[in-house]
Amino acid sequence: MYENNFPNKRYKHTLAFLQKHIDTSESILDLGVENPFSEIMKSKGYHVQNTGGEDLDVNYETVVDSDAEVVTAFEIFEHLVAPFNVLKETKAKKLVASIPMRLWFSSAYRSKTDPWDRHYHEFEDWQFDWLLEKAGWTIKDTAKWTNPTKKLGFRPLLRLFTPRYYIVYAERE
Repeated sequence: MYENNFPNKRYKHTLAFLQKHIDTSESILDLGVENPFSEIMKSKGYHVQNTGGEDLDVNYETVVDSDAEVVTAFEIFEHLVAPFNVLKETKAKKLVASIPMRLWFSSAYRSKTDPWDRHYHEFEDWQFDWLLEKAGWTIKDTAKWTNPTKKLGFRPLLRLFTPRYYIVYAERE
């Protein structure tokens, strides 16, 4: 299903990491509106409910009220001003979250056409780990991968070997 989509490398790594840590019998609250990856999770047997597009910085009741065993957040926290609130208030005991990493050779992402599609945070791995730990999570596993482009130039060359995505599996009591 994801083999022919644009972000196929990211989806492939994300799915493998999710399958490594989360059983299909566990209920998932996926932060963000329904998207191609939430459809992939469902096609692989996961029971997934998405949030409704609300601004999770100020309205995270859906997260607080959810009885899901797992929260997933794939490239969501960089869009929030205060991701700590959502991370702290969820009742789920497991978390799988990925972020685009801050790249020293590139400025933070900001869409030229969509005023909501911008990154307030682009974390280094240690910053994201610290955020999770401060919100009460214990990190159990992590992975990183690159995101090369088919363009020519210095930045595309750096993207061949500089990790762009960071994913974390964490738990709490």
